[in-house]
Amino acid sequence: MIRIAAALIEDGNGRMLLVRKAGTRWFMQAGGKIETGEQPVDALCRELHEELDLVVDRAAVAFLGHFAAPAANEAGRMVHAELFHVRSTDDPAPRLEIEEALWVDRAAAETMPLAPLTRDHVLPIFARLTTSA
Repeated sequence: MIRIAAALIEDGNGRMLLVRKAGTRWFMQAGGKIETGEQPVDALCRELHEELDLVVDRAAVAFLGHFAAPAANEAGRMVHAELFHVRSTDDPAPRLEIEEALWVDRAAAETMPLAPLTRDHVLPIFARLTTSA
């Protein structure tokens, strides 16, 4: 089991942020592994800063739930994600293992190679967010 904190980052204009790690083909939510003793929201804020140079006010982060899915880049493993909603219009600056970060609308996202967590859990939540806005 891989325990992660991940973010559905959306811009309020019908786009969400997807990232792709170097050497992989799967697009997914930004975030990363939760360190021992670390609170999920703290892990999320740390990972977003380390990987995308995004500074997030933890008071503006909303918890969406706990979701499990097969790991995209580690065969035979499962990710257990604490998923959060973040609204941002900042341009990410990919660094560390992030090779690509893209703002995409739902239609574009549905045509991309997506990690199972993103495809099966995040896209339906994003669809609800964008249709209720």
